[in-house]
Amino acid sequence: MKKIYALLLFTAFSLNSFAQKTWLADPNHSQLSFDITHLTISSVEGSFTDFDAQIVSDKGDFSDASIEMSANMESINTQVAARDKHLRSEDFFDVENYPKMYYKSTSIRKDGKEKGRYVANGYLTMHGIVKPLELKIWFRGIIENPSNKEKVAGFQVTGTLLRSDYKVGEKFPEAMLSDKVMLKADLEFSEKK
Repeated sequence: MKKIYALLLFTAFSLNSFAQKTWLADPNHSQLSFDITHLTISSVEGSFTDFDAQIVSDKGDFSDASIEMSANMESINTQVAARDKHLRSEDFFDVENYPKMYYKSTSIRKDGKEKGRYVANGYLTMHGIVKPLELKIWFRGIIENPSNKEKVAGFQVTGTLLRSDYKVGEKFPEAMLSDKVMLKADLEFSEKK
């Protein structure tokens, strides 16, 4: 009887230790930004101030993670109001017809030998178009937040897309705006309760 009880206790502990966990991005300590080249000589940076991200994983090192992100396109912010208004228009993101951008990973693999480095493959939906997108992920670690004693996980996600793939800003040639757009997300996640 003691062996059965011990086996049940071990099984329950094991299932709890390896149970799938959902982590949600903390909007106060996370950012989603982009960088594009203007006139071939300078960078213009911007961000989306309203976005969500979540990670689901069974493993403590997130090597099996599933990643989802979405951004409200209306929240684009380049710190120039006239430019932001233009970016929301039909010339670029057409936010009235395409209010959201989504990313969902389909697989993740280790990237080299360095601990915490991964490559995620998935699909980005933007401007009504769905295309594959590869993202580099740096899992920066998990710590206990001293103010609330909760576990917090840190990630940096980077990638590159071509705006022509999504028919964004088609009237503007590369001499004005680069086709290549750099993406970067710095994310702090808390475990979903």
